[in-house]
Amino acid sequence: MASLRAYAAVAVAAALTTFVLVPVARRIAVRVGAVVAPDERHVHTTPTPTAGGMAMFAGVLVGVATALAVGGLHEVVAARTELVGVVVAVTLVHAVGLVDDLREISPPAKLAGLVLAGSVLVFSGVSILVFRVPFFDLLFLSADWSYLLTVVWVVVIANAVNLIDGLDGLAAGIVAIASATFFLYALRLADEGIVDPANPAGLWAVIAFAVCVGFLPHNVHPARVFMGDSGALMLGTLLAASTMSVGGRVTEPFSGQTWFFFAPIFIPLVILGVPLVDLVFAVIRRAARRQGLSAPDKEHLHHRLMRLGHGHRRSVLILWGWTALLSVFV
Repeated sequence: MASLRAYAAVAVAAALTTFVLVPVARRIAVRVGAVVAPDERHVHTTPTPTAGGMAMFAGVLVGVATALAVGGLHEVVAARTELVGVVVAVTLVHAVGLVDDLREISPPAKLAGLVLAGSVLVFSGVSILVFRVPFFDLLFLSADWSYLLTVVWVVVIANAVNLIDGLDGLAAGIVAIASATFFLYALRLADEGIVDPANPAGLWAVIAFAVCVGFLPHNVHPARVFMGDSGALMLGTLLAASTMSVGGRVTEPFSGQTWFFFAPIFIPLVILGVPLVDLVFAVIRRAARRQGLSAPDKEHLHHRLMRLGHGHRRSVLILWGWTALLSVFV
């Protein structure tokens, strides 16, 4: 069984690395001109450096290195193919997002990067292998369906996190809450013998949680730096890897407080309800207007809350609260 102390060491290392390096990333962003000016997409009123995801990426790497170095996680990091696959996928997505932060790239190019990252995960063994249909039985996916659903999952989760990153601290807080919930969920399944104690889902969840905690002090309103696509897309990929590592492999029946029709892959949908609902409405809204998904507007959930009279911080707290409330169902 993985040691909680080892997980704590990973979390502290990743969080501290992120926290310390955010000012460095901010200075680099200013120097290279990666600064977001107020426009129709954003609600901030002063130009703000982006590409804070560089510090978060460093936190991810340090978290992985710590997991390899400390005792107590030997079983979790033993599957080196999966470990390397997730690191490579996260690196690819971070690189694509960073280029977009610095000079902007086309939506198809970003989509191609996410598809490539999803493909890397599949070929390294991180994929959705089974799917439980509510009120029916398990579906064991063929290689083709497993590949397709895995790539779609990565694209959806990454874009959901990216689109909800519209207010200071919003995306980082939501991902922190969701990741903490996934971590506890993975531990519970391991304790009950439903998943292998060596399952790496908890590791990816605790790293995602830690880098968000390290980033938040710099990102709460008024933010001194944004995570940018380099951070948001990377966090989405980490969440996708974590949820697939546990949700896409569970074949045991669920009982007790866990409703069988939410398990296993439906639970992440519940926990990530806020960004996923926002994503669905964004797709519908822009399809009705015959616009691309990347077309800017101020019709997201957080924009609507602010128009109802809630301030910046209160709107963020409300959406954090909704995420925490949905997490209780797990």
